Amino acid sequence: MRVDDFDFDLPNDRIALRPAAPRDTARMLVVGSDAMLDKSVADLPAMLRAGDCLIFNDTRVIPAQLEGMRGEAKIGATLHKREGPREWRAFIRNAKRLRDGDEIDFSNGVTAVASDRAADGSFRLSFGGIEPVELLLERAGHMPLPPYIASKRPTDERDAQDYQTMFAREAGAVAAPTAALHFTPALIEALADAGVETATLTLHVGAGTFLPVKADDTDDHVMHAEWGRIDPATADRLNAVRAKGGRLIAVGTTSLRLIESATGEDGVVRPFEGDTAIFITPGYRFRGIDGLMTNFHLPRSTLFMLVSALMGLDRMQAAYAHAIANDYRFYSYGDASLLLP
Repeated sequence: MRVDDFDFDLPNDRIALRPAAPRDTARMLVVGSDAMLDKSVADLPAMLRAGDCLIFNDTRVIPAQLEGMRGEAKIGATLHKREGPREWRAFIRNAKRLRDGDEIDFSNGVTAVASDRAADGSFRLSFGGIEPVELLLERAGHMPLPPYIASKRPTDERDAQDYQTMFAREAGAVAAPTAALHFTPALIEALADAGVETATLTLHVGAGTFLPVKADDTDDHVMHAEWGRIDPATADRLNAVRAKGGRLIAVGTTSLRLIESATGEDGVVRPFEGDTAIFITPGYRFRGIDGLMTNFHLPRSTLFMLVSALMGLDRMQAAYAHAIANDYRFYSYGDASLLLP
């Protein structure tokens, strides 16, 4: 399909710079096949059925944004995929000043050697020393806010909490699974009281999720791979939900992409551990999920393509036009939509 088909006019002031507080007071547009309802995230228990299961991503965002020096040159690095115990693939700012074998000083005793420049301009960074890389990042890195937020304000101490979900346990993401930012312990309790189950999986979201689609046709866009895991017990639980007539509702596009990667043509979710680069566009036949809770995405993005695949492009264009006309807040810190095809 033409990438232009997924374009729309988004006023710049609709991109949220801070999350709603409390988190579950964010607005939520419920989109079905024939109706749209303006609700709030706190209304979610009433929008689902007893026996449904919400599936969360328990990845934890690491301080993956680094600023350093290679000699006299300033170098910025955004880690996006782990390649070994001390190696990360990273997108580089001012990459023209960097060559294979150059050492970058990120301050506070944190250094890395650049190598293996890829066609997309990224480098492998091999961190020096013997301390775990996680400790080095805590010392020298900061929270990697999406560029559409970071370009409007600096990262601060609030973001260290705001940009983690309540489910964050498995360190390794460089972007938050933002649909789950709306959840609070009180909301989870209300969902349990309504008979809605929950499950977790892990997909370490990479910085590739922020990359613009530069191709003119979706067939020519290459997705970056991300590592994910669904353990056997979780796969069994998800299959049991469906066997009893419940719906699997992915919380976030990251959860959805991993479930679809792990589900066979027979609709059975299988254990999964490894990379996925699944790219979902209209015409895709969904096998593993029955609905999606997600934030509002940017024009021409792979995520808007994904929700258009789930609900239909015309339906999503109408939903987004409604959201813009009614002052919904977009992107990572913005409001939510509940999509029930």
